[in-house]
Amino acid sequence: MEIRISRRTAVICAVVLTCAVAVAAAVAVRAADGAPGSESDPVVTKSYVDKQLSEAGGVFVPLEVSAGKRLIGGAGTEIILRSGEASAIGSESNGISDLTEGLDLQTGAAVSRDHLLLVPRDDGRGLSATTDVWLMIRGPYTIN
Repeated sequence: MEIRISRRTAVICAVVLTCAVAVAAAVAVRAADGAPGSESDPVVTKSYVDKQLSEAGGVFVPLEVSAGKRLIGGAGTEIILRSGEASAIGSESNGISDLTEGLDLQTGAAVSRDHLLLVPRDDGRGLSATTDVWLMIRGPYTIN
């Protein structure tokens, strides 16, 4: 029994086989380039990541502030009220930025819990603790 293959079928099979080989080669090259630990995807150490984070402004740290105390932030200080009650301390022209709500909190305005606040300038802005409060803070500050 003789099997006959038309010329058209032979050309189609050759094209499909060539494409399959090309795709397999491309996948193999791509896998070699992006392998973990390679130059294009290096493995990094924990100390390297910690150093990069500290150079990028550090991490938020928990801070307890007693009732009646005032926290004054430096330029760029970020604050999150986690528990308790506090009010904003603004400057003569503006307050502190509530980035969560998109508001400018003027002096005396109640601060909402779990909102990200930003002290834009080093001009005496911050928070006044109405009750004992816990904050998450990143950046320079003083308590008085």
